[in-house]
Amino acid sequence: MSLPYFSQKTLKFLTALTLNNHREWFEQHKTEYEECVREPALRLIRDFAPALKKFSPHLLAIDKKVGGSLMRVQRDTRFSSNKSRYKTNIGVQFRHKAGKDVHAPGLYLHIAPDECFLGAGVWHPDADALSAIRQRIVQSPKAWAKAAAEPQFLKVFELSGESLVRPPRGFDAGHPAITDLKRKDHIAVANLAMRDICSPKLLELLNERFGRTKPYFRFLCEALKLPF
Repeated sequence: MSLPYFSQKTLKFLTALTLNNHREWFEQHKTEYEECVREPALRLIRDFAPALKKFSPHLLAIDKKVGGSLMRVQRDTRFSSNKSRYKTNIGVQFRHKAGKDVHAPGLYLHIAPDECFLGAGVWHPDADALSAIRQRIVQSPKAWAKAAAEPQFLKVFELSGESLVRPPRGFDAGHPAITDLKRKDHIAVANLAMRDICSPKLLELLNERFGRTKPYFRFLCEALKLPF
């Protein structure tokens, strides 16, 4: 049996970082960060690459310390009222090669002491991308229903993200898929337990859970005219 990627030490470090979110503390505990967070995450990214390629050859698993699938621990505080220096979660994104940031279609793993989950889809798409997804939902309602309402998919995932209060301009308020047409994000989320994160079978779980999102993810890529 393979060794677990993460452990209770990982979660304890993230909890301690929440309470000591400043440069001096982080520098003093940088070795712990590397041993409990960064290196296990990079190993997971490397090990998941073959399964990801089978899911879609157009998604990237890059095990670089900076600029790869592991999101940086430093927060960008320039435009935020929250001036905390460091993120207190582990974020791993397997994004589409056509995208350059977190707003591209991708798969996502989130690990934090208070919440762990998987995500799939497009978070905060720009206006043109969001319009393209809405148009395809209207043009291909059966394909959308098959992708977004597939029982095995919904058994684990639920559609999430921000939505408009009113129907978007140009769309019928009585449309059968109006709830989905109001969405500003097109993401599916599945919660994970702490025991899943610390399990030696985490890699198998990612493969199985993400596999359920394949029709949904394909629909979004096709709407955006991206190869899947």
